[in-house]
Amino acid sequence: MSMEKIEVIIKRSEDDTQREFKVRRFSPMTILDVLLAIGRSQDATLAYRFSCRVGMCGTCLVRVNGKPVLACQTPVRDQRNLKIEAAAGFETIKDLVFDPKPFWAQWAKVIPYFVPKAGSSEIAVIPHESDERELIDPHVNCIQCGACFTACSVSGGGNDFLGPAALNRAMVLMADSRDGAGEERREIVEGESGVWRCHQALACSVVCPKGLDPAASIRKIRNRKVFKRKK
Repeated sequence: MSMEKIEVIIKRSEDDTQREFKVRRFSPMTILDVLLAIGRSQDATLAYRFSCRVGMCGTCLVRVNGKPVLACQTPVRDQRNLKIEAAAGFETIKDLVFDPKPFWAQWAKVIPYFVPKAGSSEIAVIPHESDERELIDPHVNCIQCGACFTACSVSGGGNDFLGPAALNRAMVLMADSRDGAGEERREIVEGESGVWRCHQALACSVVCPKGLDPAASIRKIRNRKVFKRKK
């Protein structure tokens, strides 16, 4: 087994300093493995989040060498130096733990849940081989981790932009012919905090750990592919 060590720099929140650790490399190894090794044998006071360990809960979001990633799904390959920080654009609670309230506040604004059409007694099934399914399916697996939010140069600036994840979710629901809140969402996503604030820098799509393309969702809303404007 390799005895090679990785140099890890972690920014600590209490005194706003950086502390260096050395962690023995093994394979396969993830960023979460690095954090666990530090927390268990070198510094039990290090604060970080994780839960599912399979890339589904989104709680282990951190910034590694400047890029937002899920710690449990990000492999350590040939890197010899790692700098691990809390996600940018959020208030840091302690060390690598951040407060996601801004993300959830914007998410809530787009009515992120399915609203059956008035008078509907049954919920129809969207056919697998249909234009509607083709429009929706590439965007449904968001785990609300906040990676796109923290990578976005607009939402990360502390303003009221709805953000990539919220707009992606809005697009999915607006494209669903069974949903009855499309007009209300249209007013929200076309408002001052909506799709026209996006700069299409594509950082949100680059960092998504599930391979989604929030920037494409925003373009679909802009191009009127998911709704028709009332005259």
